[in-house]
Amino acid sequence: MTMTMLRRGGTWSLPNILTYGRLVAVPVVASLLFWPELHWVRWTALGIFAAAAITDFFDGYLARAWEQQSSLGRMLDPIADKLLVASCLLMLTATQTIASWSIWAAIVILCREMLVSGLREYLAELRVSVPVTRVAKYKTTMQLVALGFLIAGPAGETVLPGTIVIGLTLLWTAALLTLYTGWDYMRSGLKHVE
Repeated sequence: MTMTMLRRGGTWSLPNILTYGRLVAVPVVASLLFWPELHWVRWTALGIFAAAAITDFFDGYLARAWEQQSSLGRMLDPIADKLLVASCLLMLTATQTIASWSIWAAIVILCREMLVSGLREYLAELRVSVPVTRVAKYKTTMQLVALGFLIAGPAGETVLPGTIVIGLTLLWTAALLTLYTGWDYMRSGLKHVE
């Protein structure tokens, strides 16, 4: 596949390929987190997760820069984000990296994602666009960074003591931003609900 073909757009444009890669990373990272006690597995999961998280920035940036925004990309990009975050939250909770009261931060994040997705779907039927806000982009970044620390988990503790505490603190920060952005979307969306 030549660079011209990748830049031309459509199903196999480079921005869409990056999104497909993020979708493929979801089951790979989740599978690796089945063995949380093996440090090399944690580092491998973190590497794949980090690569997937970086594509979240580049797929949108390249789509705009190369004027390759597409309906497929607009649909798949948020789905890929939500699947990556949700699967990591679930696996990290299952392996008790996220435990006790911090599970509530994960619940807040998951509930907000479902709520906003449902709202977007409803408003799309009314032909009402719900643009992503700057704070929502910060929220996503905070979630991804928090999850990176938590995926490193015990392996990260050998390099940077306090890795899990940093990850949990960032997760709670992301949950607070999640509440704010969820309320902001609901307030905007409810104006269009009959």
